[in-house]
This record gives sequence, structure tokens and C-alpha cells, in this order.
Amino acid sequence: MTKPGDKPAGLTYAQAGVDIDAGARMVELIKPLVRATRRRGADAEIGGFGGLFDLKAAGFSDPILVAANDGVGTKVKIAIESGIHDTVGIDLVAMCVNDLVVQGAEPLFFLDYYATGHLEPETGAQIVKGIAAGCLEAGAALIGGETAEMPGVYSGGDYDLAGFAVGAAERGDLLPRANVSAGDLVFGLRSSGVHSNGYSLVRKIVERAGLKWDAPAPFADGKTLAQALLEPTRIYVKPMLQALRQTTAIKALAHITGGGYPENVPRVLPEGLGVRIDLGAIPVLPVFRWLAEQGNVAEREMLRTFNCGLGMIVVGAAGKAREIEDALRASGEDPVLLGEVIPAQGERVIYEGKLAL
Repeated sequence: MTKPGDKPAGLTYAQAGVDIDAGARMVELIKPLVRATRRRGADAEIGGFGGLFDLKAAGFSDPILVAANDGVGTKVKIAIESGIHDTVGIDLVAMCVNDLVVQGAEPLFFLDYYATGHLEPETGAQIVKGIAAGCLEAGAALIGGETAEMPGVYSGGDYDLAGFAVGAAERGDLLPRANVSAGDLVFGLRSSGVHSNGYSLVRKIVERAGLKWDAPAPFADGKTLAQALLEPTRIYVKPMLQALRQTTAIKALAHITGGGYPENVPRVLPEGLGVRIDLGAIPVLPVFRWLAEQGNVAEREMLRTFNCGLGMIVVGAAGKAREIEDALRASGEDPVLLGEVIPAQGERVIYEGKLAL
């Protein structure tokens, strides 16, 4: 019993909702995953105050550093609610490194930020397992990160993710090239699904459809709805770097991310130029047909929200279609010829035909 004048029992950080020991346990769980991402220039060890990278050891002579950061968006809500945590880390890496390779840069290293209301080391380790897998696929070393337990900011096991990637390109190899011009060809590279954009709309459509995350996916045989919608974002890094080494006819790349086609394609074009795209050439995936039907989503809304089946756009020199297609196929891609670069003022993405929704 507390007597008058006695001080209350001393509080601990754990009583305030932050378990330092859980953080330490998580670090031990993820160390082998991090070490697996070692590459030239980085030893991929964690535990220090900062990560080191040796550009000279990585083989660059006159490099320009390129940096990008991103998150997974509300796709994490599906991971949280379904208990499937080992793929959103791949998305996190993909959203960052795809933004590097469109500038001609090779990803060098990656850092993550994982914030949660209550740290479960095993859940955290599953998330980092995905991050490490994405780094391996992109050829980037996972050299550090931050785990933040923030009760009162996040509820219970809710969490959010952010990623930070740094890459490099030799000075003369940066994209887009200055010679993009009218008549150049536009190709699309296939996506794996919804990738990591538009999930607030996706979740609204699922709610309208009255489906649970463990229900069979109406558009993917043998998968639950959660498994199908959590299909990770494709990482285009290694195929694109290989194709860029094979041909100089590729002039620009555009990652189809938030804002879809009308927001992302013009970002790599000079002023006064746009593109004409044949919508009938886009290989629309079943997931997009289902989303459009269930949500009664208009075609233009689909095109500015989702990739609709193509996650990367390639702009190449006029008259070099065969050379470009050969380079892309040699890297494992199956390119789709979509249209061409055109003079444009105002609206810079012009559509012909209709999506096969």
C-alpha cells in the first residue's frame, strides 16, 4: 500500500509501450537476412550508426549518385489484416529501385523504416525477409534501417513502411537521353499485378464486393483474395540494366506508378512532346478487369490509377524496333509495342482504341 508522501512506483519504457528487448530480438532475427544482400562495395552488416558504401570497390569511375524513396501505401492494410507479411517488403524495395533504373542507375544500397504500434519481432522479421528478397533481386545491399515502436501513433499491430535507395550511373549513361524526339517508339513491359498503387480504391472495391481476405480470389485460381492482391511489385532492375548495356537505342524509361500513364510518361519527355498509346495493345490482367467491373471504374480512371498490365514504359529510337525488342527479349522481357512519341501541347498522353476490360 502506498503511504501518504510516498512516490509512485518508477515507470519503465516497456510500461509506456516500447519494448527495447523486443527490438534487440528482432535485430538478431534479421541479421542473416541482411548479410545475404552483400555486394561489391558493401558488407551489409547492421548494428552501427550508419551504413558504408565504397563506390570505387563497386567499379564506378565517374559516377552520378541517384536517390529515391517511397512506401507501400495502403497495401500494408491488406498485409496487416490478412497476416501475410513476407511480401510487402519486396514491394517496398521495388517502388524505390524501379525509380532508380528509369534514370539509368544501378541500385547500390537500401535502407528501410518500419514503424509500428506494438513490435512483434517475428512479424518484423517477416517484413525484413521480403525487403532482403527485394534487395537480392535488385542487386542492392541492405545496409541499415530503423525500427520504431510508436504506441499512440499506430494502433496495436498496425505498421507502415518507408524505403530509401541510392544508386549510381556513369555520367554519360543517365536517362532520359536528350535526343528523345517525335517518331520514337513506345513499348510496354508487363506488370505482375496491381503493384503498389491505388490500394485505397482496391480496398473500397473489395468492401463493396463484400469479400473477406481469405475468400477465393475471383480472378486468380488457387489463391485467396489477400494472396492475389499482395502479389509483389515487379522489380525491373536487372532486365533493364542488361538491355541498356546491349543497345543505345533505348532513350527513356518510365515507371508506371502513382498517377498511372498520364502522370508518369510525360515525366521523361521533353516539353512539346507526348505519346500516342493504342489501348487495345495493353495486355489487361484479370485483376484489373475484376476491379473495373466490381467498382464500375471508368476507363480513364483506371488509366490514371493503375498500371492495367504494364508496369514500365520504354521509349526507343524510331526505326530500331527490332534492335530494341531483341535487347528486351534477351533480358527476359516480353515487350508490347504501344505507340509512338508525338508533338503535343496540353494533354500529353493521347489514347486510341479501348482497354480490354
